[in-house]
Amino acid sequence: MNIIQGADYRFTVITSKLCRLEYSKTGVFEDRPTQFVQERDFGKVDYTVKENSGGHLVEIETDSFHLYYDGGEFNGSNLYIDAKYNYGTYFSRWYFGEKDKKNLLGTVETLDNVDGAIPLDPGIQSKDGFSYIDDTDSFVLLEDEFAPRNPQEVDGYYFAYGRDYRKALQDYYRLSGKTPLIPRYALGNWWSRYYKYTQASYLELMDRFEEEGIPISVSVIDMDWHKTEIPKRFGSAWTGYSWNKELFPDPKALLTELHQRGKHVTLNVHPAAGIRAFEDSYPAVAKRMGLDQVAEEPANFDFNNPLFRESYFTDVHHPIEEQGVDFWWVDWQQGASRDKTKVEPLWALNHYHFLDNSKRHGGDGLLLSRYAGPGSHRYPLGFSGDSQITWASLAFQPYFTATATNIGYTWWSHDIGGHYRGAYDAELSLRWLQFGVFSPINRLHSYDNPFVGKEPWNFPLQVEHAMSNFLRLRGELIPYLDTANYHTSISGRALIEPMYYQYPEEREAYNFPNQYLFGSEMFVAPITTPTVADTQMSMEEVWLPEGGWYDFFTGLRYPGGTKIKVCRDFDSIPVFVKAGGIIPLSKDYMGDPEILPKKISVQVFPGMDNEYSMFEHVESKIAETVFHYDDKMKELTYTVNDPEGLIPEDRTIEIVIHNTEENQNAQVEAQIMKKLQFTKLDYEKKKEIFRFLPTAFSDSRKFSSYIETLENPAIRTMLMEMCYLIE
Repeated sequence: MNIIQGADYRFTVITSKLCRLEYSKTGVFEDRPTQFVQERDFGKVDYTVKENSGGHLVEIETDSFHLYYDGGEFNGSNLYIDAKYNYGTYFSRWYFGEKDKKNLLGTVETLDNVDGAIPLDPGIQSKDGFSYIDDTDSFVLLEDEFAPRNPQEVDGYYFAYGRDYRKALQDYYRLSGKTPLIPRYALGNWWSRYYKYTQASYLELMDRFEEEGIPISVSVIDMDWHKTEIPKRFGSAWTGYSWNKELFPDPKALLTELHQRGKHVTLNVHPAAGIRAFEDSYPAVAKRMGLDQVAEEPANFDFNNPLFRESYFTDVHHPIEEQGVDFWWVDWQQGASRDKTKVEPLWALNHYHFLDNSKRHGGDGLLLSRYAGPGSHRYPLGFSGDSQITWASLAFQPYFTATATNIGYTWWSHDIGGHYRGAYDAELSLRWLQFGVFSPINRLHSYDNPFVGKEPWNFPLQVEHAMSNFLRLRGELIPYLDTANYHTSISGRALIEPMYYQYPEEREAYNFPNQYLFGSEMFVAPITTPTVADTQMSMEEVWLPEGGWYDFFTGLRYPGGTKIKVCRDFDSIPVFVKAGGIIPLSKDYMGDPEILPKKISVQVFPGMDNEYSMFEHVESKIAETVFHYDDKMKELTYTVNDPEGLIPEDRTIEIVIHNTEENQNAQVEAQIMKKLQFTKLDYEKKKEIFRFLPTAFSDSRKFSSYIETLENPAIRTMLMEMCYLIE
């Protein structure tokens, strides 16, 4: 295992870029898996060791780092490591205990009570090329049981991957465990609201979505599914496991009906108060645990107690699951363990809930819960907390979501549209939903207030129309999303990555924090600012890397290698597909995502040859369709690898190749006319611009100069974007 060890220290060279650092006064070290680390033996590594040389007790050198250790308890004076990269001013040296000043950060547990940006915890990626993760305080996790670890003063991992961010993440996953495949249905639209629905009103709402042609894949029933009016002697009603029969008189019939409509169901639980005597399941729990039922002795929450865990699942949760609940939303907010000999409760909840759900669903497990620290990616999905309904909250979420990939946490589920506070703002709700469609999980959510529902028909017609179309688009995108789901689990490549994952040496890749890669074929720059009144559009500055790019919504070609301000009305946001990009869309978007679609429409954006594999999964079974695009011939062909027979025999594949004719300028002219129509500009000035349009296509420089003479900066920006596209 490539170990260099002394009486009180141990170094393990895991790869030429990854090293474990351990110190223990007792000389006892930990070899078992921990909460964070699952595998340390990656095989043989080329390295050299010097002992008692040049004043150093130990030197370890690989092709990527050089470690120096002088003996004694680790500190910045006796242990330091040089990364072999030229990213620092003088050299890339890390002294033990020193903060990585250029760390690109990771994530945090929650966005509760947050309005805008907050500091993030470190991740494994750094512009300096090295980072460090401390694993000293994590528990042993062996055969699905937590246990205190051997006493050890230091146990950490030094990463020296330079700016090969994707390789760093792949090895991080190998070290800490891969992200499981999530069920396909989780990739669709979620309806979630903290609201006192009745059985009838909830089905009526689902009927309305169906009538509107809006796909909903996951039905979330929040707090009020269970009893909330309980005797005062039992304390808070937040914890509950018994159906509120006044609101839901026949839960099994409700869940059966939702399943028949292609919905998958989760219920919200706050487990902190344990199982109390008013619960329907209490007699079974009391019997199993030997509690005094007459005295109403509670089964206090204690996930370190195997008997409580057994009863929690067997007597409480499984009977409700058998009625039709697919997975649980574990809403734990009660803090850390107060006993250092016991694992933090959130960790235990995430671990055991996910394992239990996976066993009951053929390995296709799911959980909605909070982030508990490095290693939490093994228990998707993440609930980021109660977002405030403000532009500042929206503006932070794209960066927050993309940056979480730096600690391997790729499946964030936000309260799309915001949970509480704020004020009515139809545009904010729309822009948030549009980000949700191009985020890992699109879970619309709001709190118990009759005026904050995110139903599209609650908004003006133009906003309603845009919201509905984007929700349909999310349903269409599931084949593309499931392919990224496969790559996250199998290849260690996330659906959402910061731009610097693809362009690590480009300065601009770090300067556009809200712009992110979305799968292998496109990038997104969500709109997070209000409309500019004069143009009736919002503006975002985007960075277009070298190469050709296409607007996903219009098919217009954009030359790369520049920064540009783009203007978008309510019907679109900046989503760009690379030249040669292949995007598979489901045309059966109203159906259950677990049933593979019969109709696929493959969108091709020309300019380069490309190969794209579409992966589809049902539980652990995988089907692959490989698309080959020949740009010279403007032809897309495909082959199918489906050993399990998952793909419908009567599937049809439509091929749409965008912008193949020389019609870019005609499209630009049409776009200019459309944009001018809605600008707040004097009619005579609009007419003047219209008359100048032919000049744009014969002499674009002259047209650009003319645009610069316009007084209104917003209109200048809008027209300059169009001028940039003229060929």
